Amino acid sequence: MFTLIVPNSINMRLDKYLSENLDHFSRSKIQHLINDGKVTINGEKEKSSYRLNGNESIVVYVDTDDKSTNNHVAQEIPLTIIHEDDDILLIDKQAGLVVHPGKGMNDNTLLNGLMYYTSSLSDINGPSRLGIVHRLDKDTSGIMVIAKTNSAHKYIAEQFEKRNVKKTYVSLTWGIWELSEGNIDRPIRRKRSDPTVFTVDTMGRSAFTSYKVENSWRYISKVQFKPKTGRTHQIRVHSSFMGHPIISDKKYGGGENRVKGFLPEVSKELNSILKIFNRQALHAYSIEFIHPKTKDNVKYISPLPNDFSDAINILNEKYG
Repeated sequence: MFTLIVPNSINMRLDKYLSENLDHFSRSKIQHLINDGKVTINGEKEKSSYRLNGNESIVVYVDTDDKSTNNHVAQEIPLTIIHEDDDILLIDKQAGLVVHPGKGMNDNTLLNGLMYYTSSLSDINGPSRLGIVHRLDKDTSGIMVIAKTNSAHKYIAEQFEKRNVKKTYVSLTWGIWELSEGNIDRPIRRKRSDPTVFTVDTMGRSAFTSYKVENSWRYISKVQFKPKTGRTHQIRVHSSFMGHPIISDKKYGGGENRVKGFLPEVSKELNSILKIFNRQALHAYSIEFIHPKTKDNVKYISPLPNDFSDAINILNEKYG
């Protein structure tokens, strides 16, 4: 048996939600569990078509010998530990590392590395999300908080739902921003023509990001982002919407095509920056929340990785 706490403002069918969050189960397995009464919502059995509204508690009852509930293996994956105590673990996730197993990715994820590092991980969200309270995109680096106990998981997850967790990201974006700081309040939804891409849409879910330009070098700016909401690809979508896609973010217009049109010598210089990054230039710099046990306000920082430092050094040399 395990429990899933449905995020606030969710509007989704039960079977679809479970399919997206229980990737270790097939769709048919999920349907069987619901039909057999092994899934309850706030203690009540519901149909597959039941529509979730947010904040529900879903309990999934499975046999302890069901191999599909424990098919992930511990793997020795390098982890950079920022902080650890009995309740939480703060890690500096490297770019290129997927957070947890999903479709087409069964191992070599952060989850596999966490399972190798410690046996103390919350299991409130099932075996494919052990310890995972929140996520970062595969190619976004930086700070993540991991829950070692279910009580810590619930306490921190509640802060995320109430939007009390303060997150700061640092990015290199294309262009010079018109305003040195401001807010981007634009709803986001999945693009119908490509479900892997998100876009600003009035019919989407609310999304709010504040930004502050820290430095500019003629063609590129270093920007600090503070998302209030936590939509998928939110910073990448909002930055692109403002006309300043993130460096090397091909999905949202920040890749090599952005260099076309410049003079050859300028294109060469800008391409040298692009080559430093084999991922979008976005880094989760800090996270601040109330500690689940001490109840102190805590803040943890992940220093900028080498690709950022190398790019910034080049920009300072060329453009001051």
